[in-house]
This record gives sequence, C-alpha cells and structure tokens, in this order.
Amino acid sequence: MFRRLSTLLLGAVIVTALTASASNVSKEPFGKTPDGKRVDIYTLNNENGVSVRIMTYGATVVSLNVPDKNGKLGDVVLGFDNLDDYISDSPYFGCVVGRVGNRIVRGKFHLDGETYTLAINNDLNHLHGGLKGFDKQVWKAKVLSKSDEPSIKFSYKSADGEEGYPGVLKCSVTYTLTKENGIRLDYVAESNAPTPKNITNHSYFNLAGQGNGDILSHELTLQAPWATPVDETLIPTGEITSVKGTPFDFTTPHAIGERIGADDEQIKFGGGYDHNFVFNHPYGVLSIVGTVYEPKSGREMKIFTTEPGVQFYSGNFLDGTLTGKDGKVYNHRYGFCLETQHFPDSPNQPQFPSTILKPGETYTSTTIYQFSTR
Repeated sequence: MFRRLSTLLLGAVIVTALTASASNVSKEPFGKTPDGKRVDIYTLNNENGVSVRIMTYGATVVSLNVPDKNGKLGDVVLGFDNLDDYISDSPYFGCVVGRVGNRIVRGKFHLDGETYTLAINNDLNHLHGGLKGFDKQVWKAKVLSKSDEPSIKFSYKSADGEEGYPGVLKCSVTYTLTKENGIRLDYVAESNAPTPKNITNHSYFNLAGQGNGDILSHELTLQAPWATPVDETLIPTGEITSVKGTPFDFTTPHAIGERIGADDEQIKFGGGYDHNFVFNHPYGVLSIVGTVYEPKSGREMKIFTTEPGVQFYSGNFLDGTLTGKDGKVYNHRYGFCLETQHFPDSPNQPQFPSTILKPGETYTSTTIYQFSTR
C-alpha cells in the first residue's frame, strides 16, 4: 500500500511539474493581416510572475509585465490591444526592424561596384527597412523551451530585392524570458549575397507603466562616452565625438528630462534625443551598457548587448493621437527606446563598424533587457 501510494504521489508530482512547465508558454490567435495571414500571439511566463507577450506580426513584443518595488505587476511597454492598430498606426511599437534598422541617407548605398536604391519612407531617407520592412512581416514561430526559462524562435526569409536590398537573407530572433527577469534577444542571420544588415528591437518602454505619464523623470546611465552627431535629417555626419560637457553625457545618471530642452543644435535636430550613442565595451562581447531607473515605481532596467551602439529615442514624435492598451492615450514623450545596433547609415560611412554580411558568414547579436527594483 505504501509503495502504491508513493508511486501515486510521485506520479502526481511529475504531472504537476509537467503542467507547470507547459504553462510557461501559451499561444492564441491575434487576428489576420489584410491579405489573410493568421497572426498568433505567444505568452511566456517565469516563476517570478513576469510575463511577456510576443506576436508573429513583426516578431513584436506586445506586453511585458514586471513587478514594482511593492511587488505589483505592471506593463512597461507601449502597444495596442489589437492587430489592426499595429497594422495601421504603429510607430514601430515593440517590433523587430530590418533588414537595416535606423536611417540610410536618401535610400542609396554602394556595394561591390553596384548602386542600390531603397524605399524612401522618412522624409528624404530610408528608415527601418522601408515601406514593408521586417516589422510588417508575419514571422514563423517555434517554441524552443517550456522550462523555467521559456524561449521562442521567430524566423523570417527576406527575398532578394525586397525593399531594394540584395541577396536572400535568412534571419531569426529568439526571445528568452530568463530566471533573472530578463528578456534576452538572440539574433542570427545569413545571406547568399553581400548585403547590409542591422537588426534590432524597437520597444518603447515606460517603467512607470505604459500610459502612466511621460518618461522625463526616468534616470538614464549609458556606458557611452561618444555619440555620432547628425544633420537636420538625422543622418550621421560621419564624426564620432565625445559627449563630455554636452546634454548627451549619460556616463553618470541623469534624468531624461533634465537637459532635453537644452539650447543645443543636436537636441534641436532630434526634437529631443534621437541619436546613436557609442559604447566603450569590446564589440561582440556581451556587456552591461546601460541602466534606466524610475524613482516612483522603483523599477530598474539594465541593458546588456554585444552591439557597438544604441539609438536612444525619447518619444519625441508621440503626440497624443494614438490610443494604446487599456484605452490609454500616448502623449508626448510617454515612452523611450534603447535600440541596440550598429550605427545609422553605416553602408555609406566606411569609418563606422561594417554592417555588410557576406555569403558563408553568420551574423549573431545578443541583447538583454533585465528588470529589478530598488
């Protein structure tokens, strides 16, 4: 009898463990695109109550719930409650952008004696992959792990000539929700012809909770002693300059709003911060490069990356015309982005780290957004 009861109890424990493990990943439909493609949304949970929802349209982070200093969960990324708004109105909320994130001057670059012309979708320039970049594609999804660190791999095959880019590019991003309350993004890409690539995630964060006021009191630290100044169209001049003594010096903590209205040409060009910062860590080595702290909630986000730079964007173009999740209106500077990356316009700036991927090479990149409180 004792042996039979032990067996039953052991079986119950195994079933409970399997059920708990399986519950760390769930899937449900999230709508269809105008051309009839089904879009699914996946939810990843860890043992600390943190959860992230990611949909196959744009491999987009739709929500991210993390605790504040009192243990209360809150959604810290901007977005929408339905697919239609992502398709019609999204300013890149939460998505993966590519083939080349950020700007390319006048949508042109030269490679191996050829001139390539890309879609123009940002005044005179090419931005975030063009008119139908990676953010507007339906990615394939595969659950890799349902363990205490659940992960999903999203894959996309970009055709030769898509948005003007040469070569067939096969790429993927794997999202992992870690035991340390981090969202880890691992990017991989290969191409059958030389092509530029600069793939990143474009989440808008507000550590006070999405829709809960502006982000000007958030305290930002970046291990970035340099930046790449831009012209009035936000294209880099080609220089890499010291941030010391400027509103761009976040090597020590500063509130985002502290100097955002400074009488500074670069601030005026961006309408605030919309600039690439250059890290002082070895390129390709996963390192902590920044921290954001929101005093009221006590939430802190640490950023780790292998990338040489980050585009810090202070939500300058949010203007109250978008209504996001839970009916919350996104007013001016209600979110910020920290898009880990190679530098803008790199295909036209030979002094910048190269973004060219050649046949036989494998591009890899890792970024972690890790959450805690203090």
